[in-house]
Amino acid sequence: MLPLEERARQYASQAHAAQGRRRKYTAEPYIMHPAAVAKLVRSVLPEDEAALAAAWLHDTIEDTAATPADIAARFGHEVARLVMMVTNPTAPPGLNRAQRKRLNFAHTARACSRAQTIKLADIIDNTREILLYDPAFARLYLLEKQIQLQGLSQGDARLRHTAVNIITNSMARLMGPPWCVSAAWFSKKALEYL
Repeated sequence: MLPLEERARQYASQAHAAQGRRRKYTAEPYIMHPAAVAKLVRSVLPEDEAALAAAWLHDTIEDTAATPADIAARFGHEVARLVMMVTNPTAPPGLNRAQRKRLNFAHTARACSRAQTIKLADIIDNTREILLYDPAFARLYLLEKQIQLQGLSQGDARLRHTAVNIITNSMARLMGPPWCVSAAWFSKKALEYL
């Protein structure tokens, strides 16, 4: 039988390919994102097979036909538990973006340290080039991730430090030319997430 991480990689690859999804902005196969997340998790939790498998699977429940029961049956309850901790909860209908994000942030803030480490790796991969590809959306996305990081204090400190640096530096660049987003805009927008 294949190792747990390899089985998770194969399952995630097939599940995302079946959706025909590509990475936004680059059009790469979507599996490139879980691969990057798994690589970051491996750099800090190299022996944690369940966390590595969950890193590969972290978007399957949100973005594919996979269910929590599928993940548990194929990879065990511990992997399924980690995946669910980083999967956005279903929001009640009628909530605006800020309200939905508040629910997501509260959910990941309650996650265990291993799941928070996976989430930190996810944030790193999703933020490291957002400014290059979509500066208009980046100002909102980076602010949201900055707010989410406040609740991820139990994740790996090295990954948290990397995420904080990426977000802080990108937001500082947005405040300069050519975008000139004011600090007041970030402060005012952040109030929507309280």
